[in-house]
Amino acid sequence: MNGVSLHWFAEVFRQGSIGDVHGGFRRSIALGLIVTILTVAISFLAGLVFRTRFKGSATLFYVVVASLIVPSIVVSLGIAALFELLGIERTWWGSGPGAHLTWSLPFSLLIMFAVFNRFDRRLEEAARGLGATGVRTVRHVVIPVIAPSLVGMGLFGFTLSYDELARSSQVLGNLNTLPLELHAMQSNATTPVICALGTLTTGVSFLVIAVSLATLLHLRRRRERRGSDAGKGTV
Repeated sequence: MNGVSLHWFAEVFRQGSIGDVHGGFRRSIALGLIVTILTVAISFLAGLVFRTRFKGSATLFYVVVASLIVPSIVVSLGIAALFELLGIERTWWGSGPGAHLTWSLPFSLLIMFAVFNRFDRRLEEAARGLGATGVRTVRHVVIPVIAPSLVGMGLFGFTLSYDELARSSQVLGNLNTLPLELHAMQSNATTPVICALGTLTTGVSFLVIAVSLATLLHLRRRRERRGSDAGKGTV
Protein backbone atom coordinates (compact mmCIF):
# COMPACT_ATOMS: atom_id res chain seq x y z
CA MET A 1 0.00 0.00 0.00
CA ASN A 2 1.39 3.39 -1.03
CA GLY A 3 -1.01 5.63 0.88
CA VAL A 4 -4.66 6.64 1.10
CA SER A 5 -6.56 7.40 -2.07
CA LEU A 6 -10.08 7.29 -3.53
CA HIS A 7 -8.73 6.62 -7.01
CA TRP A 8 -10.04 3.08 -7.31
CA PHE A 9 -13.46 4.06 -6.00
CA ALA A 10 -13.68 6.55 -8.85
CA GLU A 11 -12.64 3.83 -11.28
CA VAL A 12 -15.64 1.74 -10.21
CA PHE A 13 -17.99 4.27 -11.83
CA ARG A 14 -15.86 4.79 -14.91
CA GLN A 15 -16.60 2.55 -17.85
CA GLY A 16 -13.38 1.21 -19.28
CA SER A 17 -11.61 -1.89 -20.42
CA ILE A 18 -12.35 -3.74 -17.19
CA GLY A 19 -16.10 -3.73 -17.83
CA ASP A 20 -19.28 -1.76 -17.28
CA VAL A 21 -19.31 -1.83 -13.48
CA HIS A 22 -21.40 1.35 -13.21
CA GLY A 23 -24.07 0.01 -15.56
CA GLY A 24 -24.08 -3.39 -13.86
CA PHE A 25 -24.48 -1.75 -10.46
CA ARG A 26 -27.45 0.33 -11.65
CA ARG A 27 -29.10 -2.70 -13.25
CA SER A 28 -28.60 -4.80 -10.11
CA ILE A 29 -30.19 -2.12 -7.93
CA ALA A 30 -33.13 -1.65 -10.32
CA LEU A 31 -33.64 -5.38 -10.74
CA GLY A 32 -33.43 -5.89 -6.97
CA LEU A 33 -36.12 -3.27 -6.38
CA ILE A 34 -38.41 -4.84 -8.99
CA VAL A 35 -37.95 -8.29 -7.45
CA THR A 36 -38.51 -6.85 -3.96
CA ILE A 37 -41.86 -5.31 -4.90
CA LEU A 38 -43.02 -8.44 -6.73
CA THR A 39 -41.84 -10.74 -3.94
CA VAL A 40 -43.68 -8.85 -1.21
CA ALA A 41 -46.87 -8.40 -3.24
CA ILE A 42 -47.08 -11.99 -4.50
CA SER A 43 -46.13 -13.53 -1.15
CA PHE A 44 -48.67 -11.43 0.73
CA LEU A 45 -51.50 -12.24 -1.68
CA ALA A 46 -50.52 -15.92 -1.74
CA GLY A 47 -50.47 -15.95 2.06
CA LEU A 48 -54.03 -14.63 2.10
CA VAL A 49 -55.18 -17.20 -0.47
CA PHE A 50 -53.52 -20.18 1.21
CA ARG A 51 -55.25 -19.44 4.51
CA THR A 52 -58.15 -21.49 3.14
CA ARG A 53 -57.94 -24.82 1.37
CA PHE A 54 -58.71 -24.87 -2.33
CA LYS A 55 -58.43 -27.47 -5.07
CA GLY A 56 -54.85 -27.87 -6.23
CA SER A 57 -53.35 -25.85 -3.36
CA ALA A 58 -50.94 -28.63 -2.34
CA THR A 59 -49.75 -29.15 -5.92
CA LEU A 60 -49.24 -25.41 -6.42
CA PHE A 61 -47.28 -25.19 -3.17
CA TYR A 62 -44.96 -28.05 -4.13
CA VAL A 63 -44.38 -26.56 -7.59
CA VAL A 64 -43.32 -23.23 -6.05
CA VAL A 65 -41.08 -24.80 -3.42
CA ALA A 66 -39.55 -27.20 -5.97
CA SER A 67 -37.41 -24.38 -7.37
CA LEU A 68 -35.41 -24.50 -4.14
CA ILE A 69 -34.02 -27.93 -4.93
CA VAL A 70 -33.60 -27.50 -8.69
CA PRO A 71 -30.04 -26.38 -9.55
CA SER A 72 -29.95 -22.67 -10.31
CA ILE A 73 -28.18 -23.10 -13.63
CA VAL A 74 -30.88 -25.53 -14.77
CA VAL A 75 -33.58 -22.98 -13.94
CA SER A 76 -31.65 -20.32 -15.85
CA LEU A 77 -31.21 -22.56 -18.90
CA GLY A 78 -34.88 -23.54 -18.81
CA ILE A 79 -36.06 -19.91 -18.76
CA ALA A 80 -33.64 -19.00 -21.54
CA ALA A 81 -34.87 -21.94 -23.65
CA LEU A 82 -38.49 -20.90 -23.07
CA PHE A 83 -37.82 -17.33 -24.23
CA GLU A 84 -35.99 -18.64 -27.30
CA LEU A 85 -38.87 -20.98 -28.08
CA LEU A 86 -41.40 -18.14 -27.80
CA GLY A 87 -39.19 -15.79 -29.80
CA ILE A 88 -39.02 -13.21 -26.99
CA GLU A 89 -35.86 -11.20 -26.52
CA ARG A 90 -34.13 -11.77 -23.17
CA THR A 91 -33.50 -8.60 -21.18
CA TRP A 92 -32.51 -7.88 -17.59
CA TRP A 93 -35.85 -6.15 -16.92
CA GLY A 94 -37.98 -8.66 -18.85
CA SER A 95 -36.72 -12.16 -18.14
CA GLY A 96 -34.53 -11.23 -15.16
CA PRO A 97 -37.30 -10.68 -12.57
CA GLY A 98 -38.92 -14.02 -13.42
CA ALA A 99 -35.65 -15.88 -12.96
CA HIS A 100 -34.93 -14.20 -9.62
CA LEU A 101 -38.48 -14.75 -8.38
CA THR A 102 -37.94 -18.50 -8.67
CA TRP A 103 -35.31 -18.02 -5.94
CA SER A 104 -36.85 -15.35 -3.70
CA LEU A 105 -40.52 -16.41 -3.75
CA PRO A 106 -40.17 -19.83 -2.08
CA PHE A 107 -38.36 -18.34 0.93
CA SER A 108 -40.83 -15.47 1.22
CA LEU A 109 -43.83 -17.76 0.88
CA LEU A 110 -42.60 -20.00 3.68
CA ILE A 111 -42.11 -16.92 5.88
CA MET A 112 -45.56 -15.62 4.98
CA PHE A 113 -47.21 -18.96 5.77
CA ALA A 114 -45.51 -19.02 9.17
CA VAL A 115 -46.66 -15.46 9.90
CA PHE A 116 -50.28 -16.18 9.01
CA ASN A 117 -50.23 -19.41 11.03
CA ARG A 118 -49.52 -17.29 14.12
CA PHE A 119 -51.92 -14.52 13.15
CA ASP A 120 -54.84 -14.03 15.54
CA ARG A 121 -57.91 -14.13 13.31
CA ARG A 122 -60.05 -12.73 16.12
CA LEU A 123 -58.69 -9.32 15.15
CA GLU A 124 -60.30 -9.68 11.72
CA GLU A 125 -63.54 -10.93 13.23
CA ALA A 126 -63.63 -7.90 15.53
CA ALA A 127 -63.07 -5.56 12.58
CA ARG A 128 -65.86 -7.17 10.59
CA GLY A 129 -68.09 -7.04 13.65
CA LEU A 130 -67.56 -3.27 13.72
CA GLY A 131 -68.68 -3.03 10.09
CA ALA A 132 -65.35 -3.05 8.25
CA THR A 133 -65.29 -4.51 4.76
CA GLY A 134 -62.81 -7.17 3.73
CA VAL A 135 -60.54 -4.66 2.00
CA ARG A 136 -60.55 -2.28 4.97
CA THR A 137 -59.88 -5.17 7.33
CA VAL A 138 -56.81 -6.17 5.33
CA ARG A 139 -55.63 -2.58 5.01
CA HIS A 140 -56.16 -1.38 8.58
CA VAL A 141 -55.81 -4.61 10.59
CA VAL A 142 -53.86 -7.31 8.76
CA ILE A 143 -51.16 -5.22 7.08
CA PRO A 144 -50.24 -3.12 10.17
CA VAL A 145 -49.86 -6.29 12.26
CA ILE A 146 -47.64 -8.14 9.77
CA ALA A 147 -45.82 -5.03 8.48
CA PRO A 148 -42.46 -6.02 10.06
CA SER A 149 -42.63 -9.37 8.25
CA LEU A 150 -43.36 -7.60 4.96
CA VAL A 151 -40.31 -5.39 5.43
CA GLY A 152 -38.22 -8.47 6.23
CA MET A 153 -39.43 -10.24 3.10
CA GLY A 154 -38.58 -7.17 1.05
CA LEU A 155 -35.06 -7.16 2.45
CA PHE A 156 -34.84 -10.89 1.76
CA GLY A 157 -35.99 -10.47 -1.85
CA PHE A 158 -33.60 -7.60 -2.55
CA THR A 159 -30.61 -9.43 -1.10
CA LEU A 160 -31.28 -12.65 -3.00
CA SER A 161 -31.73 -10.75 -6.27
CA TYR A 162 -28.81 -8.36 -5.80
CA ASP A 163 -26.15 -11.07 -5.56
CA GLU A 164 -27.71 -13.76 -7.78
CA LEU A 165 -25.29 -15.15 -10.35
CA ALA A 166 -26.29 -18.59 -11.61
CA ARG A 167 -29.95 -17.77 -12.35
CA SER A 168 -28.87 -14.60 -14.14
CA SER A 169 -26.23 -16.17 -16.35
CA GLN A 170 -28.49 -17.24 -19.22
CA VAL A 171 -31.51 -14.93 -19.02
CA LEU A 172 -30.29 -11.32 -19.01
CA GLY A 173 -29.34 -10.96 -22.65
CA ASN A 174 -26.47 -8.66 -23.61
CA LEU A 175 -26.39 -6.50 -20.47
CA ASN A 176 -24.91 -7.85 -17.25
CA THR A 177 -25.83 -7.23 -13.65
CA LEU A 178 -23.12 -6.52 -11.09
CA PRO A 179 -22.46 -10.19 -10.09
CA LEU A 180 -22.02 -11.16 -13.76
CA GLU A 181 -19.79 -8.16 -14.40
CA LEU A 182 -17.71 -8.97 -11.34
CA HIS A 183 -17.40 -12.60 -12.42
CA ALA A 184 -16.17 -11.48 -15.84
CA MET A 185 -13.65 -9.14 -14.21
CA GLN A 186 -12.27 -11.95 -12.06
CA SER A 187 -12.00 -14.20 -15.09
CA ASN A 188 -10.16 -11.66 -17.24
CA ALA A 189 -8.08 -9.49 -14.91
CA THR A 190 -7.91 -8.81 -11.19
CA THR A 191 -7.59 -5.12 -10.27
CA PRO A 192 -8.03 -3.08 -7.07
CA VAL A 193 -11.38 -2.03 -8.50
CA ILE A 194 -12.75 -5.33 -7.20
CA CYS A 195 -11.71 -4.40 -3.64
CA ALA A 196 -13.29 -0.95 -3.98
CA LEU A 197 -16.42 -2.57 -5.38
CA GLY A 198 -16.56 -4.97 -2.44
CA THR A 199 -16.37 -2.03 -0.02
CA LEU A 200 -19.16 -0.19 -1.83
CA THR A 201 -21.31 -3.31 -1.95
CA THR A 202 -20.87 -3.78 1.80
CA GLY A 203 -21.86 -0.15 2.31
CA VAL A 204 -24.99 -0.63 0.20
CA SER A 205 -25.88 -3.72 2.22
CA PHE A 206 -25.58 -1.81 5.50
CA LEU A 207 -27.63 1.03 4.02
CA VAL A 208 -30.44 -1.33 3.02
CA ILE A 209 -30.42 -2.91 6.48
CA ALA A 210 -30.47 0.54 8.14
CA VAL A 211 -33.40 1.66 5.99
CA SER A 212 -35.28 -1.54 6.81
CA LEU A 213 -34.69 -1.14 10.55
CA ALA A 214 -35.71 2.52 10.40
CA THR A 215 -38.90 1.53 8.58
CA LEU A 216 -39.69 -1.10 11.21
CA LEU A 217 -39.09 1.41 13.99
CA HIS A 218 -41.33 3.96 12.27
CA LEU A 219 -44.11 1.40 11.82
CA ARG A 220 -43.86 0.35 15.47
CA ARG A 221 -44.02 3.93 16.74
CA ARG A 222 -46.90 4.70 14.39
CA ARG A 223 -48.84 1.70 15.65
CA GLU A 224 -48.16 2.63 19.28
CA ARG A 225 -49.23 6.21 18.60
CA ARG A 226 -52.46 5.06 16.98
CA GLY A 227 -53.16 2.76 19.91
CA SER A 228 -52.55 5.61 22.32
CA ASP A 229 -54.83 7.95 20.38
CA ALA A 230 -57.52 5.29 20.22
CA GLY A 231 -57.28 4.81 23.99
CA LYS A 232 -57.63 8.54 24.60
CA GLY A 233 -60.62 8.67 22.26
CA THR A 234 -62.29 5.84 24.13
CA VAL A 235 -61.74 7.56 27.44
